[in-house]
Amino acid sequence: MDLLIDVILRAGRSAIELCFFVLLPVMVVMLSMMRLLEAKGVLDWVVARLTPVLRPVGLTGLGVFAALQINFVSFAAPLATLTMMEQRGTSSRHLAATVAMVLAMAQANVTMPMAAMGLHYSPALIWSVVGGLVAAACAYYGPGRHLSAEEARLDETLHHLVAESAKGVLDVINRAGSEAFKITLGSIPMLVLSLTVVLALRRLGVVDGLTHWLAPGLQSLGISPALILPTVTKYMAGGTAAMGVMDEMLRAGTMTPETLNGPPAGFLISPLDLPGLAIFMSAGPRIAQVWKPALLGGMAGILVRTLGHALWS
Repeated sequence: MDLLIDVILRAGRSAIELCFFVLLPVMVVMLSMMRLLEAKGVLDWVVARLTPVLRPVGLTGLGVFAALQINFVSFAAPLATLTMMEQRGTSSRHLAATVAMVLAMAQANVTMPMAAMGLHYSPALIWSVVGGLVAAACAYYGPGRHLSAEEARLDETLHHLVAESAKGVLDVINRAGSEAFKITLGSIPMLVLSLTVVLALRRLGVVDGLTHWLAPGLQSLGISPALILPTVTKYMAGGTAAMGVMDEMLRAGTMTPETLNGPPAGFLISPLDLPGLAIFMSAGPRIAQVWKPALLGGMAGILVRTLGHALWS
């Protein structure tokens, strides 16, 4: 029992420090900037210019907006956009392409805090975009090609606050700050639980045993055995939990920024994991129906990102 209590307290302390001293400040500033650009109509202008260019890979105007949201806000931000797309009559084929793109991209609530830990942000953003476009195209022309492409009459207007006065700007900032706080609070329970499980497995020697058995094979492939722990954490507990583990490993010196900026930046930073897939499937019934082509497209995009980071590093 003493071991369990110690693990829980350590996990809770790590989760709180990560959320309130790293995640929250970054999210408040970046989300405020995004919401101000949105209120000023800058994002509307960007979406209008990019939509004709990205239409061939299966993305609509709202799909472009979802890409901006995940890269500059958080993995949860596109959920409302995906629900809106379903309600406004976007075809199942376009939905599959958009979900695949979101699953393959790097979520801002991980990339931005990790930039303070040594992650090179610009390459991460570039390969996130490339991987997302590849994922959308693969889902649209590959496993999703048999889905219905029939669309209802679409209203792709982005409804949002305006900032035409000082009070309007203050309202936008306050709303963005509140939204950032909710995102941070929402990440704490899963982060505490997942870090508790991970720390318990480490205390019980499970991770060390797994590393011992897999290390020779991984080293023969040029892969660091230190990646076993964050990889298991990421795909079982999500990207935020993996970020907590990588933060601890970087502090302890068991992982270096050089290792982080290699292939792990491609396959460890994305919403494609068990919790992420479950969350996106809950956005709507038609979105849940296209999860298979979206998953396959997302995997293709993450493979491209992983190879891209391997070549870049």
